[in-house]
Amino acid sequence: MPNEKEQKDNYNPKEAEPRIQKFWEKEKIYKFNPNSDAPVYSIDTPPPTVSGKMHAGHAFNYTSFDIIARFKRMQGFNLFYPFGTDDNGLATERLIEKMKNVKSKVMKRKDFVKLCLDTLKEIRPGFIADWKKIGMSCDWDIFYSTIDEHCQKISQKSFIDIYEQGREYQKEAPTIWCPECQTAIAQVELKDKEIHSAFNDIVFNADGKELIISTTRPELLPSCVAIFYNPNDARYKQLKGKKAQVPLFNFKVPILEDESADPSKGTGIVMCCTFGDQQDIEWWYSHKLPLKISIDKEGKMNELAKEYQGMSVKEARKNIIEDLKKKGLLRKQEKIIHMVNVHERCSSDVEYLVTRQWFIKYLDLKDKFLELGEKLKWHPEFMKVRYNNWIKGLKWDWCISRQRYFGVPFPVWYCKKCGKVILADKKDLPVDPLVDKPPIKKCHCGSDEFIPEEDVLDTWTTSSLTPRLAIELMPEKIQKKLYPMSLRPQAQDIITFWLFNTVAKSWLHFKKLPWEDTMVTGYVLSADREKMSKSLGNIVEPQLLIEKYSADALRFWACSVKLGEDLPLDEKEFIAGQKTITKLWNAAKFSMQNASDKKPKSIEPFDNWIIIKLNKLIKDCTENFENYEISKPKAEVENFFWHTFCDNYLEIIKDRIYNKKKGSEAAKFTLYSSFLNIIKLFSPIMPHITEELYQLYFKKNAKAKSIHASEWPKSEKSGKNDDELEKLGDRAVEIISNVRREKSKAQKSMKVPIILTIPKEDIKNLKLFMDDLKAVTNAQQIKEGQFSIKLLE
Repeated sequence: MPNEKEQKDNYNPKEAEPRIQKFWEKEKIYKFNPNSDAPVYSIDTPPPTVSGKMHAGHAFNYTSFDIIARFKRMQGFNLFYPFGTDDNGLATERLIEKMKNVKSKVMKRKDFVKLCLDTLKEIRPGFIADWKKIGMSCDWDIFYSTIDEHCQKISQKSFIDIYEQGREYQKEAPTIWCPECQTAIAQVELKDKEIHSAFNDIVFNADGKELIISTTRPELLPSCVAIFYNPNDARYKQLKGKKAQVPLFNFKVPILEDESADPSKGTGIVMCCTFGDQQDIEWWYSHKLPLKISIDKEGKMNELAKEYQGMSVKEARKNIIEDLKKKGLLRKQEKIIHMVNVHERCSSDVEYLVTRQWFIKYLDLKDKFLELGEKLKWHPEFMKVRYNNWIKGLKWDWCISRQRYFGVPFPVWYCKKCGKVILADKKDLPVDPLVDKPPIKKCHCGSDEFIPEEDVLDTWTTSSLTPRLAIELMPEKIQKKLYPMSLRPQAQDIITFWLFNTVAKSWLHFKKLPWEDTMVTGYVLSADREKMSKSLGNIVEPQLLIEKYSADALRFWACSVKLGEDLPLDEKEFIAGQKTITKLWNAAKFSMQNASDKKPKSIEPFDNWIIIKLNKLIKDCTENFENYEISKPKAEVENFFWHTFCDNYLEIIKDRIYNKKKGSEAAKFTLYSSFLNIIKLFSPIMPHITEELYQLYFKKNAKAKSIHASEWPKSEKSGKNDDELEKLGDRAVEIISNVRREKSKAQKSMKVPIILTIPKEDIKNLKLFMDDLKAVTNAQQIKEGQFSIKLLE
């Protein structure tokens, strides 16, 4: 790191930031100390997905909580701040297939898994480097990958533990299925997509009369198993107990009553198919209806669809509508826009098929999960609504099996003869049933033949264990100090995915919340104020912004909105950040050549004034950071530095310092201590420029080898007359500002001498400030009267 003699005229972030980052890593500035007696602050760092490029939304989200981490470290906490990568899942499979031009389905599973692991090893260092470039202060030695053996062991143990509780079961049941990804998915993996569609009024026949039923999915006619109407709907009461003939396919189904049928939707009478949606599933269960599946796992129509067999769902829909028209069985089409469920990974329409899957039973715990949500401290509070609404809307147990190649294997075999589930021995974990043998040689039925489970665990069953994935990298003696963790930071769009599932797993395993606080950020908006996302193609990579501006400028921008609010990608904030960096550098060059760490015997009123202001700033910033609010401290420190410190205090004390007048030593010391506290307040937000200034000017007199390992500023207790002194100082500054304005109007320098006239009350009250007031305004004389200045040049 440079010393004061080596300071260059200008600060170059392109040179300085990588150098400073190497210094932090080399000196282990952010190392967690498991042997320390200091209080622990632990962060459940979100593991980013290696398959996705870092974008500005990541930079915003991760910077927000890194600021809190840096603040807590300076408060004296022993920071447990790990970093992991989420390498387990469908997204990684897709990435490897694209990178290596292969298809997992035509490869041996063992070969594809090896290819994934080898490729991840190649690309992971470059991926992690992007997070280092934005100034993340993690302990990079506490690292995990959600697909490594350490994580597989914990994930498989979790499965076994919950199975032993009786909360995991395997069942052939209606399942949400993605035909594109060829796997079952959980309710949490659905997202709503707005599509253009049509209500089709189709003619059924009931009791010799036409019965018009509206549907958006006529391709499900071969799967129709019943017709429902609301028992309070007088239009259809006469049909109770009768049957309706399904058009084109010419089979009959019962007409039944159910209060959940909506009389106001369509024609008020609805067909139940297996399965079009969740409502169909509920009717199928409650009325014990037959099962007729006409769509296969690839999203094609099967033999039940007769002449439409082999068509895609959309092709079948089009052809069936045309055939209904030809036969006079389509009475009306009404164009609509409505929401459908799609898989969040690929945006493909999902189907509801009957498949054999593993589930975690947790619908009976909805009230408990709501109770836990109340106990968790939410920042901001309004984000809790998303969590509550998700739980209240849960209708499925958690489907945890996936029909994929790359993932954490189920630690399960089945007896070939009796079907008994054989679990792995915990001491053998992690295991792969396709490679490893079961822990027993014979089943209780006498059979010695076993079938390995081929499915893998849903990636969220592993990601929901991130607190344990990180903590269990530590010695056992320290683990109790780390759980529950202090903070879960995350983006708002995965409250239902990650936050809820982590709460659920923590309760199932430990009967406690996994953290004390959660900090939830909003979205980054593109230039047209749309949410930034890969699917919309409006991603901006932060590396480009760092190259154009700097990492500190990017972090400065990330603090521009209140926690939980969406942040526009406005480059004006980057420019403002760069200007602040330059101003800090230039202010340091003046301040530090005139500053001193030698404490004076007494200080002058204006020195006291800036200290009072600074104490209030420290108090406000500390309180806001403790409440996980970062935008207000950023704005307050920025305003204090530019205006209170640079525009006013520096100008006021120049005469005392340059001319070595009375109070010059007090000004030098106040300058030194104030500037040190200013860069400390800035340091969580802009860690690089503040580190550079600390190393140049303060390290020689300090114990800490980094500003980020130094103590957070303390707000000193106020004196009895502090409020009065601050008001008088503010009035003196107001007069100085008025003089500046008048000289500016006259297009004169502040150095031009004047005769200053101010009210009698000011002359009386501002006696203590008068020497500095005369000096900064260059007033040769101060007279009593209405405010005015007389230029003497």
